[in-house]
Amino acid sequence: MVAPSVLAIGVFVYGFIAWTGWVSVSNWTSFVRDLSFGGLDAYRWMLTDFRYLSGLRNVIVFTILFVGASLLMGLIIAIALDRSPRGHPVWRTIFLFPLAISFVVTGVVWQWLLNPSAGLNIPLANLGLEDLPLWYVSTTIVPGVTWGRIEMVVPLALVAVVIAAVWQLSGFAMAIYLAGLQGVSEDLREAARVDGASELQIYRRVVLPPLKPMTITIIIVLGHMALKTFDLIYTMTGPGTGYVTDVPAVYMYESTFRANQFARGAAISMSLLVLMLLLMGPAIRARRKVEEETAA
Repeated sequence: MVAPSVLAIGVFVYGFIAWTGWVSVSNWTSFVRDLSFGGLDAYRWMLTDFRYLSGLRNVIVFTILFVGASLLMGLIIAIALDRSPRGHPVWRTIFLFPLAISFVVTGVVWQWLLNPSAGLNIPLANLGLEDLPLWYVSTTIVPGVTWGRIEMVVPLALVAVVIAAVWQLSGFAMAIYLAGLQGVSEDLREAARVDGASELQIYRRVVLPPLKPMTITIIIVLGHMALKTFDLIYTMTGPGTGYVTDVPAVYMYESTFRANQFARGAAISMSLLVLMLLLMGPAIRARRKVEEETAA
């Protein structure tokens, strides 16, 4: 019974990864397929291409902001629902509802909501706020962080995409955290209250520590979704003016299916795979360490 599953994974996962890796070192640079070996030209091009490097910076910034904000929002909502059980199923359904919506739909809806002549900006304009920015294409820079020659800037358009992504997926973090909070024994909380602990101390010392494995799980799931994000950004903003919202997945699509640069598109795909492994490896090790400490 296991053999068919192993075979399917071998062909449709590792087989396609190997195929993509071979295409990335081939001479397939036009509509005519040429799988002869071409060396590492596509990778050399990738590491010196301004648009790719801009997209790499953008997706790292997007991942940090999106995952961090989703963790925070999910935890806050989960704690609020845990402390107020009345109407709990209804509110949980409301917060989980965005998960059922396609990223394409989310991109279209939030593009409309952030349009200066529609959506959320209409009541602001009625209050006298004029010349509102077109958020989802704005090149305005929010204060960023600089390490030496590496500048991690945050364009306003990227913030708009983060808001849309957090709206859609913070409910996932909420559901995971809520399950963890409900697994904390009420006797432990009562014992802490008897010992004179405040609610803040109870959450810091009793409630939140068991949530570490869940936090790592959320980081793994949302992190890999953020690194390979395509449909939300492509629908909502596209690459953006000056590539302010461009990410490797969008560049990969345009290089492969519009410019017919299949080797370059495959090289970008392989770089995304490496980026995901760099995230997943430490996260999985951290989760195992936490589980071992909990078991001990």
